[in-house]
Amino acid sequence: MENSQKSSFTAELRRVFWPIEWHENKKFLPMAAMMFCILFNYSTLRSIKDGFVVTGIGPEAISFLKTYVVLPSAVIMMVVYAKLCNIMSPQKVFYTIAWFFSLYLVFFAFVLYPYPEFFHPNHQTIEGLVIEYPNLKWFIRICGQWSIASFYAISELYGSMMLSLLFWQFANQITKTSEAKRFYSMFGLLGNFSLPLVAATLGYLLSSEINIVAEEHRFIPVICIVIFSNILVMFFYFWMNKNVLTDPRLYDSGEAAGKPKKKKTKLSLGESFKMIFTSKYLGLLVTLILAYGISINLVEGVWKAKLRELYPTKEAYTMFMGNFQAYQGVAAIIFMLVGSNILRRVSWATAAIFTPLMILVTGIGFFSFIIFDQTIGLYFAAFFGTGPLALAVIIGTAQNVLSKATKYSLFDSTKEMAYIPLDDEMKTKGKAAVDVIGGRFGKSGGGIIQSTFFILLPTYTFAEATPYFAGVFFVIVILWIFAVQGLSKEYQKLTTGEK
Repeated sequence: MENSQKSSFTAELRRVFWPIEWHENKKFLPMAAMMFCILFNYSTLRSIKDGFVVTGIGPEAISFLKTYVVLPSAVIMMVVYAKLCNIMSPQKVFYTIAWFFSLYLVFFAFVLYPYPEFFHPNHQTIEGLVIEYPNLKWFIRICGQWSIASFYAISELYGSMMLSLLFWQFANQITKTSEAKRFYSMFGLLGNFSLPLVAATLGYLLSSEINIVAEEHRFIPVICIVIFSNILVMFFYFWMNKNVLTDPRLYDSGEAAGKPKKKKTKLSLGESFKMIFTSKYLGLLVTLILAYGISINLVEGVWKAKLRELYPTKEAYTMFMGNFQAYQGVAAIIFMLVGSNILRRVSWATAAIFTPLMILVTGIGFFSFIIFDQTIGLYFAAFFGTGPLALAVIIGTAQNVLSKATKYSLFDSTKEMAYIPLDDEMKTKGKAAVDVIGGRFGKSGGGIIQSTFFILLPTYTFAEATPYFAGVFFVIVILWIFAVQGLSKEYQKLTTGEK
């Protein structure tokens, strides 16, 4: 009896920390390795792109880039993706997009980044135009640093295309609902171990003691590592197709959309958009993604403006962002352990509501500190023995770490689970429209709010605009909570077979 109880306890402990069955490791581990590499690449690119833009152009430029550069680029990518799906197999589509990102990074690392003087207009010319057209100053400065703008856009699209679309679409095609409850949070758990590695990589390669390349070309080795890691992603994808999708124990070819036995109906781009606007289910999914993107963007804009004040150089800013990725990774790993058990023990709605509640609570705390910096801010800064600027950065960092850890552990998993009950067409082109366009409009939604504000009031900075952004933030998160409740009802109908 005692041995039986010990055995039961051991089995339960294993399910808590490693809910993957032994024979499933052949399927699970390569997918986790893919996510590890993709998250490493995206986190590295995200740290670099922010460092380039915030210190080279200005934090206000981020909202303009997300709205007027990243969003149109996302639309173009979605059009290309839809066309590729009609003329290529899923495997060829994956390789084509992955190689596109790799080749761009090669071009940027060895051509655009080392020789900006050959590609950018004269600085005095740009500043002269800024004085002449003050309402358009951020557009002018972005055009004056167009190679950085293109790098920012590609870095943003990498996360949308490689992670949100290609990886999760592949996972949804080969994973059953019963497996997803155990696999998906664990994907994130192992994947987030890459974030401390990002911090270590950036800290080592950008350190002033390291002289691998000339000081002005210090970012080239970092980008080369990202290129190599992206090639590894393609290798793991190839291995999965060759060794896992041919194993009947792990994959039923009749179930997955990746290898249909019958020809699927092809949808045009217009029909894909129509799916979103005519489907209540996809509409609610879009609302969740929009709300997350807008709310987190509104907080990040103010936080990054404070970061630039504290870390004014490109290297210092990027190294801090690398450390931020490490904090985020550790928090995400902890949250993943908790989240994997939350997903197994509570309803979809309960798991999905955690993220907006976390962002609401931490966001209100951060905005309150910034808005009342001359009263509450000074008091807390004196109490903790630091300056108001440093404390504002710390509070903003904590807000971002907690919000994104919750997002990676629960929001992503519950969002992807919501696609599983859908039919094949909804899982592919419907998902592409929701994730790529919805995700871009989400981040660009915050960018539109911020950029419009700065166009109309060109003398304002984030410091003056913060109270207005805080009000919009509160409204958006409340709408997000209502959308979760609505989607929960629709998800329950599909999973239980109700009409």
